[in-house]
Amino acid sequence: MRGVHFTRTPPGCAKYVYVPHGQALDIVVDLRIGSPTFGRWDSVVLDAHESTAVFLPVGVGHAFVARADHTIMCYLLSTAYDADNELAVSAFDPSLGLPIPVDVIPTVSVRDSAAPTLDRARESGLLPDYATCLGLWPNTAMSSP
Repeated sequence: MRGVHFTRTPPGCAKYVYVPHGQALDIVVDLRIGSPTFGRWDSVVLDAHESTAVFLPVGVGHAFVARADHTIMCYLLSTAYDADNELAVSAFDPSLGLPIPVDVIPTVSVRDSAAPTLDRARESGLLPDYATCLGLWPNTAMSSP
């Protein structure tokens, strides 16, 4: 289990994620304060055989649960990776209600275990602002075709 990870904004970072080997439940969480979907999530199964992928705009958090041994997650980033700008919100925050499968016992990193709840991250000023995110990457305000 990884996440819910996001990048300090600014600078912000959009991500394109896919699974070339294995399978993962991919969860995206809107962490942008002021967004009409703030705090809401969606999920999709990424599978190497289905060739599915997910685009995450600036300010949207990302978590995943590997559903097969040796699952590989690949990321294409809009900016260079900088560990100092990487933040996290707890995937186990009950207020988020993420669809973490109950049939597995997740292995979680020390960093993810110590991640704050959504409310604590908001109170601490860690979460990105919706308007700022749109200004950094204006094409991420997705609309219906």
